[in-house]
Amino acid sequence: MPIDLRMVTIEPQRQTFDHLAHRFGDKPASRYQEGSYDIQAAENLHYLPTWDPDQKLYDTSITRIVMEDWYALKDPRQFYYSTYTLTRARQQETAEANFSFVETRGLADMLPDDLRATALRVLVPLRHAAWGANQHNSFICGYGYGVTLTQACMYHAMDNLGIAQYLSRLGLLLGDAEALDTAKDAWLHDAAWQPLRRYVEDCLVLRDPMELFVAQNVALDGLLYPLVYERIVDNDLSVRGGSAVAMLTQFMSDWFDETRKWTDAVLKTAAAESESNRAVLQEWIRAWSGRAASALLPVAAFALGAQAGEALEEQVAAFKLRAEKAGVAI
Repeated sequence: MPIDLRMVTIEPQRQTFDHLAHRFGDKPASRYQEGSYDIQAAENLHYLPTWDPDQKLYDTSITRIVMEDWYALKDPRQFYYSTYTLTRARQQETAEANFSFVETRGLADMLPDDLRATALRVLVPLRHAAWGANQHNSFICGYGYGVTLTQACMYHAMDNLGIAQYLSRLGLLLGDAEALDTAKDAWLHDAAWQPLRRYVEDCLVLRDPMELFVAQNVALDGLLYPLVYERIVDNDLSVRGGSAVAMLTQFMSDWFDETRKWTDAVLKTAAAESESNRAVLQEWIRAWSGRAASALLPVAAFALGAQAGEALEEQVAAFKLRAEKAGVAI
């Protein structure tokens, strides 16, 4: 009996979920879209917050920023859980290899005493600032609105926890457990660290999640990471023989280059939404970047001495240019 074989194309009845088809059209959606869009809990919430009965559980009015569609604040990296963890796993392998290379070849022991002391004095106390950034981004995730924003903030929170751990490992490698105790004491009592400590602790009590986003992820990170990890570590310590320190902090430099694309995208989209948003963002960035610059000056002086003021001015100028490109001229 002859058998006739032929190809038959079966068209699926549904290309994607209804809520994604409504937003993007009836076509296959990406994994990022499936795991990010229109899944914010907004209805059928069974109770109001007992600590603030006038506020909804997920309330857009908690912030002065107003968005017609909060999902417009998307992540250009398109991170969802899988892509985020795979990316960070690869970076962690590189960081572990760097730590192993420095430790097994005794590069830490070869550091001149003055460079070792500078690295410990500048970098290790910053683990407390990174822990504060973890708390701040956790708050934004908890009280912000729209998964495209809040999930990225939770990833940012976990990144900062990892940075705090890397700085702790650096302290242990260069100065044993005593270095961690010394850094904690400096964070709590050294006059040079108190402006930055106050900045971090003032951010802990901010109630507006978008203002906190600006204070931590835009203003403080936007000045701290270029100043410390590019200007001090890469351009000063490495030139003077501290390349081992640059290897131990490579993750921080790479991480900032990546994450500022996300923060700039959020800032640009929010500012383009309305002139009132732009005015609020200008107010916040002007106030918090000024405080951040003042808080970082005594920290920079540990490594750069009399050149700290000039180095900070260069970073502030670069930061202002970056904000202007995002649509928020300050």
